[in-house]
Amino acid sequence: MTDHKIVNHDEWTAAHNELLALEKEHTRRGDELARLRQELPWVRVDKDYMFQTGAGPRKLAELFDGRSQLVIYNFMFGPDYAAGCPVCSSIADSFNGVVEHLKARDVTMICVSRAPLEKLLAYRKRMGWNFNWASSYESDFNFDFGRSVSKETVASWFAEEPPTIPAQLAAECGTDAIGYMSEGPGLSVFTLSDGHVYMTYSTTARGLEPVMVYYGILDRVPRGRDEGEPADPTWMRRHDEFADAR
Repeated sequence: MTDHKIVNHDEWTAAHNELLALEKEHTRRGDELARLRQELPWVRVDKDYMFQTGAGPRKLAELFDGRSQLVIYNFMFGPDYAAGCPVCSSIADSFNGVVEHLKARDVTMICVSRAPLEKLLAYRKRMGWNFNWASSYESDFNFDFGRSVSKETVASWFAEEPPTIPAQLAAECGTDAIGYMSEGPGLSVFTLSDGHVYMTYSTTARGLEPVMVYYGILDRVPRGRDEGEPADPTWMRRHDEFADAR
């Protein structure tokens, strides 16, 4: 950082104004992308999925909780995990506090994972979250929407040992790399219209960055995300573990 260019205030203002023009262009492009997302065609969900929740068994349409729009974050917490994925946990920290604001705009946001409900609720209590969390343990939901695959499929991806980063994250979840990678994160959006459920949007990988609030902040500091190339997310920890890591 000490090798960074140092200028006077006028020079900084000129450089900042050039950047600001690009940021405004990016914002306008973001508005256009938002419009295109909202105009995507819908696909009807006809399968009768059932979930386990703290309020008892619920069908997909019941997860809307009286609203017309539903956002589901597929949180990586498989049946064999001892704890939720650290990266997904950091994401949950980001959206936990906005759930009530979303409700005010006719949006319910919840998490869905394949671990049994008891594990999910115990972990939620540990983390201090209050969003609703549903278990798809006895449902095909995760598999049908491409958020989970069989361990046999994962094993077929590797001729030898799985990559180091998934193996490290797996250890932090109390499972093996194959079991860890059989689950995947994702964001899916549904709407309820005339008694029918429709999927309207879906994303994963870098498409999840809007719900990873810390990235937007890190992108504005001198060292940025500071994760290396390719990016190494293993710096992420559950919020109650950072003190031990420093």
